Amino acid sequence: MKTPADSLTEFLINKSYFKIKMHPIASNHFKIISKINGVKGIFILDTGASTTFVDLKLEGKFKLTTESSTIKAHGAGRDKIDTLLSKKNTLSIGGWIKKRFPISLIDLSYVNDAFESIDAPAVDGIIGADILKKGFAVIDYEKRYLYLKH
Repeated sequence: MKTPADSLTEFLINKSYFKIKMHPIASNHFKIISKINGVKGIFILDTGASTTFVDLKLEGKFKLTTESSTIKAHGAGRDKIDTLLSKKNTLSIGGWIKKRFPISLIDLSYVNDAFESIDAPAVDGIIGADILKKGFAVIDYEKRYLYLKH
């Protein structure tokens, strides 16, 4: 007998969605394996983040070409965070691929320090609402899947 989750998966796949596994971590976030410019990384899904970010220290790892940005990022705290911008990147999450995708770079050491204090793995970046909007995202929290439409 089909479960509602099976029906959801079947429905979304028939609508050209890609099914992407989300892995829970100790911080209560979900970890998603993604590739930027062909390089695999560990990202957390943050529905409250407006933008997708990569740690500033990983510019070379992900083959990012950056330029200065006047945009300041805002986190849960009051401080504004300096950013760099990298345009025209290829981003892939599971079978979902976006070309010419802009990615912001920020210092994520405060995030990774917090994760280390609770024995959660360090992350390379954050998957934000920009991807969720572009991919018409559906999140199945119970079965731990993210669906993105191409």
